[in-house]
Amino acid sequence: MFASFTQGHFPEWMKMSFKNTLLIKLEEENRISCRNELIARYIKLRTGKTRTRKQVSSHIQVLARKRVREYQASIKDQVSKDKALQTVANLSSAQIVSASVMKPQTSFPPPVRYWPGPVPGQPGHSQDIKPFAQPPYTTLPAPVPPPISYEALPPPRPAAIAAPVWQDRTISSAKLRLLEFSAFMETQRDREMHKHLFVHIGPSNPVYSDPVLESIDVRQIYDKFSEKKGGLKELYEKGPHNAFFLVKFWADLSSEVEEGSDAFYLVSSQYSGTENITISVSTKVCSFGKQVVEKVETEYAHLEGGKYVFRIHRSPMCEYMINFIHKLKHLPEKYMMNSVLENFTILQVVSNRETQETLLCIAFVFEVSTSEHGAQYHVYRLVND
Repeated sequence: MFASFTQGHFPEWMKMSFKNTLLIKLEEENRISCRNELIARYIKLRTGKTRTRKQVSSHIQVLARKRVREYQASIKDQVSKDKALQTVANLSSAQIVSASVMKPQTSFPPPVRYWPGPVPGQPGHSQDIKPFAQPPYTTLPAPVPPPISYEALPPPRPAAIAAPVWQDRTISSAKLRLLEFSAFMETQRDREMHKHLFVHIGPSNPVYSDPVLESIDVRQIYDKFSEKKGGLKELYEKGPHNAFFLVKFWADLSSEVEEGSDAFYLVSSQYSGTENITISVSTKVCSFGKQVVEKVETEYAHLEGGKYVFRIHRSPMCEYMINFIHKLKHLPEKYMMNSVLENFTILQVVSNRETQETLLCIAFVFEVSTSEHGAQYHVYRLVND
């Protein structure tokens, strides 16, 4: 693909992204290196393809040569052409492409340019539309044309902003979004309550420039969950597919509380929805692909800030999970803990209690955290490609 780029055949969105990025003002020190890195990151966000700074630099040079040729062709007077070429010779490729200093004087005003909004399905793509032909001026003196300049376009956004920003970037379907999830332990020391998070998904504020979630084939994890009625496979085949996610947790088991102490093991979760409904939250614990325990909870909607919010606050953890955590912590090495966790999974299904429609389905898999920052996690979208 890059070979075709070096021959000067570039998509319109890439040409525009180069122009936009080249307008960014950077510090003098390492200016070209920083700029090329910005462009490489922009290409990575738009296409998922990696480009090195050297490849970006080569691409800029190709665009620069093309622009110089177009510039030469637009100047008829030889004296003006020689003077312009002398000016261009002192510019870098990036300066030429940015068009910030190339302002040719033409005999006639340039045609009117129209910049339409993004074409549906093609975010950020724009093209010049010339609805009227430009007749030549034969009798009137030529007016002084305005200088040619380029204005940075706004960041690309989905066509007509059809989907909210959090879709494809967070754990959310068309009807429900997970705002927060945590499993934790509370203990009392010296009349103060102390909270230790085993796992935690905190609130987030995504923007359109954030990358979308990575995808994993759902068939790769079927064997880690129960195949009984209501299992992951049956649920996924029923859909909707945009409601299914995988969360990899690195759990923090570093607390020093011993079994039998006065500790509370709790789970809290919070969701935001578009409808005033009652939700049913089913949490199934699986060992070696077999369901060992299930907990079902019901929660009603509360209208807050124009949205319906569902909260399950400080729900007691089941005895099976408490005993499992204690036994896991008694293992002497973390690799032993991870060996056990490899065959331990949890499936959480949030559905509409009245219609049984699946609103969210989250598959949890686990390892033990080795980070000094405690619990960590990563979210994937489940697909069937």
